[in-house]
Amino acid sequence: MDQVLKLKHTIDALFGNGVSKYLPKEIEITFSKKTGRIKEVYHNARLLCTLRIDGGLAITPYFAQMLMKSKKFHQNCIEIDEDSKPFVQDGKSVFCKHVVLAGKNIMIGADVPVLYKDKVIAVGRAVVNSEMMMTLKRGVAIKVRDSLKSGLEEKTA
Repeated sequence: MDQVLKLKHTIDALFGNGVSKYLPKEIEITFSKKTGRIKEVYHNARLLCTLRIDGGLAITPYFAQMLMKSKKFHQNCIEIDEDSKPFVQDGKSVFCKHVVLAGKNIMIGADVPVLYKDKVIAVGRAVVNSEMMMTLKRGVAIKVRDSLKSGLEEKTA
């Protein structure tokens, strides 16, 4: 139970106070055999997140969609335009000129969910902060790590 509390504190520290209450109740945690630290977190056999060595979280689009219920979590997300949606869904990087909206909590190196019409289509790491995303008209804003492959989102829409 102590590990669940640690996970909740990490989520709150990274994404804002109160966001951790949207963490599902029945989660399964795997630990590293070497260090005994939390390695991965699952819900219904689906990966939610992986804990990084630097204390950060690598979240999945599935988990990001769960956390979208929190208003504070929206400050950690970016919204993209329709032109770049198919490319981002296929795992390509997000360029600054395609960012329509960027939450104020986005810092360089942070895990950032990429949204299109309030649906999470990808998750990646920020290359620049939110202010720069909105002012720059060229260059990479988010390096996408995990995305919904085309077709998955259309079925749920």
